[in-house]
Amino acid sequence: MKPPTPRTPTAFAAADLGATSGRVVVGRVGRDSLDLTETHRFDNTPAQLPDGLHWNALGLYQGVLDGLREAAARWEIASVGIDSWAVDYGLLDADGALIGNPFHYRDPRGAAVVEEVWRRVPARDLHRITGLQHLPFNTIFQLAAEKDLDRARTLLLIPDLLTHWLTGSTGTEATNASTTGLYDARTGTWSTPILAALGLDPALLPPLRRPGDHAGTLLPHVAAATGLRPGTPVTAVASHDTASAVAAVPATTADFAYISCGTWSLAGLELDAPVLTDASRAANFTNELGIDHTVRYLRNVMGLWLLSESQRTWRAQGRGHHLPELLGRAAAARPFAALVDPDAPEFLAPGDLPARLAEHCARTGQHLPDDQGAVVRCILESLALAHRHTLRQAARLTGRSVRTIHLVGGGSRNELLCQFTADATGLPVVAGPAEATAIGNVLVQARAHGLVADRRAMRRLVARTQHLKRYEPSGDTRAWDSAAARVGLS
Repeated sequence: MKPPTPRTPTAFAAADLGATSGRVVVGRVGRDSLDLTETHRFDNTPAQLPDGLHWNALGLYQGVLDGLREAAARWEIASVGIDSWAVDYGLLDADGALIGNPFHYRDPRGAAVVEEVWRRVPARDLHRITGLQHLPFNTIFQLAAEKDLDRARTLLLIPDLLTHWLTGSTGTEATNASTTGLYDARTGTWSTPILAALGLDPALLPPLRRPGDHAGTLLPHVAAATGLRPGTPVTAVASHDTASAVAAVPATTADFAYISCGTWSLAGLELDAPVLTDASRAANFTNELGIDHTVRYLRNVMGLWLLSESQRTWRAQGRGHHLPELLGRAAAARPFAALVDPDAPEFLAPGDLPARLAEHCARTGQHLPDDQGAVVRCILESLALAHRHTLRQAARLTGRSVRTIHLVGGGSRNELLCQFTADATGLPVVAGPAEATAIGNVLVQARAHGLVADRRAMRRLVARTQHLKRYEPSGDTRAWDSAAARVGLS
């Protein structure tokens, strides 16, 4: 039976931390309403220190407090939830103090110890246990490079670290735990064999929480600082931002694929069980946890980082233009003039992306003009080909058919990318909601408070209340087939 919903919408605060900015959003949930208001947005700018690239964890925490203060001034907040990117963490000492600023996943330290980790846990065994895509910045590799483990008593992933500062409680939310390389995808627990092989103390990792679990209540000084009522609960949401975004995919049938598109494009399928085959490992797919014990079977594609970092470079050179103008130039540029594999390792680090794109094209016998429209078109066509390649592989490896692609997140506002993805795949693309991560965060809180019945009801509410746009494929895919063969993404 569907739980009763109050006549007056209930307000929930969602702290959503992204790789370039964070914000606090208030979602008001009613029987047939879901409205979001952003109360505060703040920069998330990493700092390059002598020992590596770091996040400003204290700045993020202050940004969250500021956003909660703005929320409390306007609404009676029923609950707070926090999501962020995956894999990165803070270490606490025996007194509960943070040991240094957390490292940024784009710091290269993890890549230097991959072979050492594989000597202790062979890559095939690691995949058989965790089901994870190999990425050199996964938590397991960062920990192998960690120099402060002797002092550390507790490891907290970024959303759990901020939850700890809000409530004083410690725990690890499971969707984010599933990205670490320390979580057993078969049993849903921390992997004792992996921890033993790496010489890690199991006590370093707090107990697991599931989306919807009570994570604690605001500490008195936090309530005083924010104006939230004393005893306001903090709810464990799907704290990996992609898990929250997938929870908000407005699918009404099971035969869908999703692309959560922002800094990264996370493209895949929602399954009931992990796929731990050698073929899946060879294709570098990952099995990460979603809400209700579902599996997000996906692969990370480099995503709109390529575009945002190119824009940053052009602004620094005094050549900056607003995105609509760049997209207009890209639409007018010559199709398939130059293409890249978005996941080429030279595109991972910050820096002059247009120059690296041009160098990559030159090495592969192509010419990328020093023209912003051509560069943007190269990026978007290449991303569309990567989306197509990833989703076709996912369908083949799982035996699933796909009839519709749901593209959510900030990338859903990029009409050219949405249309290219439809054209490349030959499938309709339903774009939106752009605020999928915050919506998923809010709806998990709302469900924990009895306002939404289940995952399907959550998705139906999103489909009824949010702006969506459908893109139909134009023509056949033969030109895209030829382009895919050129770049090795057939």
